[in-house]
Amino acid sequence: MKIAIIGTKGIPGSSGGVERYVDELSVRLVKLGHQVLVYCRSWYTDRKRYHGVKLVYRPTIHTKHLDAISHTWFSMWDALLKEKVDILHIQGVGPALLAGVAKILRPKTKIVITFHCRDSLHQKWGLISRAFLKLGERLAVKAPAATIAVSQGLQEYVYKNWQDLVYYIPNGISGVIIKKQMSLLAKFDLEPNRYLLTVCRLVPHKGIHYLIEAFNKIDNNKFKLVVIGDSSFTDKYSQQLREMAAPNHNIIFTGGLDYKNLATFYQNAYLYIQPSETEGLSLSLLEAQSFGTPALVSDIDENKEAIGQYGFTFKNTNINDLAKKIAFLLSHRVLVRETGIKAKSRVHREYNWNKIARQTANLYEIVMNK
Repeated sequence: MKIAIIGTKGIPGSSGGVERYVDELSVRLVKLGHQVLVYCRSWYTDRKRYHGVKLVYRPTIHTKHLDAISHTWFSMWDALLKEKVDILHIQGVGPALLAGVAKILRPKTKIVITFHCRDSLHQKWGLISRAFLKLGERLAVKAPAATIAVSQGLQEYVYKNWQDLVYYIPNGISGVIIKKQMSLLAKFDLEPNRYLLTVCRLVPHKGIHYLIEAFNKIDNNKFKLVVIGDSSFTDKYSQQLREMAAPNHNIIFTGGLDYKNLATFYQNAYLYIQPSETEGLSLSLLEAQSFGTPALVSDIDENKEAIGQYGFTFKNTNINDLAKKIAFLLSHRVLVRETGIKAKSRVHREYNWNKIARQTANLYEIVMNK
């Protein structure tokens, strides 16, 4: 099959959950014998091919509100009318706003949409943007030949709101063994198992402000907090976080890192913390556990789904509860270590990218035969 993937910034997936998803999926689809095109934005990457995947570039209006939708628009026309693909796989509910147009442009092409998260809940968007994203949710369910939900929570959300059955195919972990780069830790004056870690885009709904406040409350002079990630049209919020952290020399911002460098931080962290208010199914949370690092997460359904029985929770947005849980886990090292071992075994068993790619390819076959 000839498959085009649109609605992503591009690959390799150096940052962003959607980009990592497309990176891992597209490469494996090629290995399964498919011809795969990923439509990219020139400000994000500049390669022509990536492990057998053809990277195609189309224009974008690089602003907060127009970047994704404008690039999806130009990519869609190319994929449908020039490349005449069999499958158009759209990523996310924002780009899904154009799914109806895609059906009209080339009815023979089957559309598949991955529902990654409820973007309408993200605080960086205003009321009008949230209204469009809410419409995008509906179109992501009603317009395509098939919809993929990356978590059981999202699958249940769709059924509750639209009584539609969508396919549950989760995010995954690569399982690749990467050599530790201890010099990278030394660059930030870090020691193995002496820091807490969080990895995300610096946007309000990820809740890093709660984490910084909680970390500042605990009596601690041995552990550091490492925040990895960049802003996403949220420079003001990013600056606010740095100002909150400035008095505490044990809080470190590294900026964005690629997966190979991230692996070193995952492997050596004492505890991974995810204080997000909303999620789809967090790749960084799964990846941290895949290296044996246990997680403390806000008690939203999608985070609890990702850790299963082997992890720790705190009350969502509750700074005092988060601080209390951090302090408890810092003083219970055996519990933390044993939980990490069990979490690693679970995510390798349940969130395997090779299995996920086969499930996705099988879904393509189903919709092609409808």
